[in-house]
Amino acid sequence: MQLVRSWLNKITIERIQLELMNTAYGSGHASLSRLDPRCLLIWYLFFAIVPWFISDLTVLAGMFLMMVVTTILSRVTPFIILVLCLGLIGQVGWLFILSLFFGGDISSALPLLKLTLKLSVVSLASITVFSGMDPEKISDGLLALGMPAAFSFSLSYGYRILPVLFEEFRNVLLSNRLRGKAPEEPGVMYWRMAAYYLKLLVLSFFPLMLATAKRSRTTVEALETRGFSYGMKNPAAKKLKLAHLKVSTRDIMFLSGSAVYVSLLFWISGRL
Repeated sequence: MQLVRSWLNKITIERIQLELMNTAYGSGHASLSRLDPRCLLIWYLFFAIVPWFISDLTVLAGMFLMMVVTTILSRVTPFIILVLCLGLIGQVGWLFILSLFFGGDISSALPLLKLTLKLSVVSLASITVFSGMDPEKISDGLLALGMPAAFSFSLSYGYRILPVLFEEFRNVLLSNRLRGKAPEEPGVMYWRMAAYYLKLLVLSFFPLMLATAKRSRTTVEALETRGFSYGMKNPAAKKLKLAHLKVSTRDIMFLSGSAVYVSLLFWISGRL
């Protein structure tokens, strides 16, 4: 109980904001950030689609181990891993409970294990790409692969503004706490405190949305003043923006190594 309480004390809005800022702005030191974003996005598409058509446990387990290694190389923050683990446990756990409730037995755990491995591979591949690369590089990679400029910029802008929104949310939440009064007694299992903080979250939602709309309008006006729409539609400007992208030997080795590893997994699965 003391260990759980110490972990809960570490989960604060300031800590979450710091982890998000590290994800959005501190990904340049990761090993995979030096790869060409186009190659990394193509690699991600393979591991985001193919696992859903595979039912072999050996291949899925091998892909999962590979994703664990790439996630470590991306230096993902612990907060992102915690959210992923909680999501997987909650998503698969209730399916197992429902299977037992409707007459299933322990044998239903094997299909759920395959589902968990598939979700883990896809989720870790997403974390590897979108947490291991700078948002600007992801935007350039999508733009080079033919995605619309508005979509590519929106993805990069969403990554950049997320820590700012958390800071705005923190300010609104603290303002509501200053104007309100916390319960004097926490109640049984802290239900009064839980209800109090849920009320604060609801009251903080609308001011946060208004602040987000204001920031978005300011950003759009600043971009249009600098000729964003014209620049993204101009072929010369697009070519100049993407001139830094170059497929190197490191990219070829990464894609080739991944292909050899996956082929080896299918070969081992066929021999078993």
